Amino acid sequence: MATTNAPASLRRIRSLSVAAPQKTVLTRELTALIVGGVVGVILWIVGALDYAGTVHILFRPGEPTGTNPLLDFFCLGLICLIGPYGFLETARQRRIAKIEDRLPDFLRDVAEAGRFGMTLSDAIVVASNGRYGLLTEEIKRMASQLEWGVPVATALRLFEERVPTPLVQRVVSIITRANEAGGNVADVLSMVAHDTREAQLSDQSRRISMLTYVTVIYIAFAVFLVTIYIMAAVFLPQMIKAGESVGSTGLATAVTLQYAYIPVLFLAFLVAVIVHAVGDGIMAGVLYNGRIAEGLQHGTIMLAMGWLMMRFFVPILHT
Repeated sequence: MATTNAPASLRRIRSLSVAAPQKTVLTRELTALIVGGVVGVILWIVGALDYAGTVHILFRPGEPTGTNPLLDFFCLGLICLIGPYGFLETARQRRIAKIEDRLPDFLRDVAEAGRFGMTLSDAIVVASNGRYGLLTEEIKRMASQLEWGVPVATALRLFEERVPTPLVQRVVSIITRANEAGGNVADVLSMVAHDTREAQLSDQSRRISMLTYVTVIYIAFAVFLVTIYIMAAVFLPQMIKAGESVGSTGLATAVTLQYAYIPVLFLAFLVAVIVHAVGDGIMAGVLYNGRIAEGLQHGTIMLAMGWLMMRFFVPILHT
């Protein structure tokens, strides 16, 4: 009854202080993964029907139905599956990284305000007037909650839920425990800000060193594609001509059988490009920042490059 007759401002404070029930919400990244998976499965089904001869859809004029169109649809389906999720998840992780990048500055400002005798809640409100890039919006939201009377522990927990990263979780946990224990919270905030900055500098240094290996992976993949192009455009056609000339004399049946299966080598190259593109891309992402989502982004780029190169630039081998 008291809650019902309470002023609207008091009810607002209580609603902010109480944790809202958890709801299962599809994020943009998960939605992109589901939609991309559905589109990919549809493309794979179309590719199977094309391979069976039920439909006739070609990406290269004059090419008969068979394994090549099947691999085309497989590549496009795989790109639809991993591409949107990889790019969106990588963009989300980079946004979070930009938010975390200004977190030590905010903690340092809160510590400086706390040295003047302010409580942690008041220090956060005062520090929210600064500019912290993408972190500014989240800080102002937390300051607004504190001004409404939300306990500082609840406001920090809500901030942690909005930016659910290991770094933010560790910082919030330390600040909350230090505030509950009492004492000089400003010194704790200064130490946390220093440790956070050191961790960020270490991670940035690691990414810079790993960028060299990512570049090497891209260069090696490009060299692999160029090698396939040279073999398909120069070397293998000469082998086919030599095999045809030798086979026409009726002197070497074994040579005739070998050159007749040379076009199968093109399919082997295409499969190798698919495997290398996805595998090398995932490895590049894991090396750079330790996340598979980044690797899916690199894998999509490499797979698109390899498929376009193999299907529209590398000549098709005929016997």
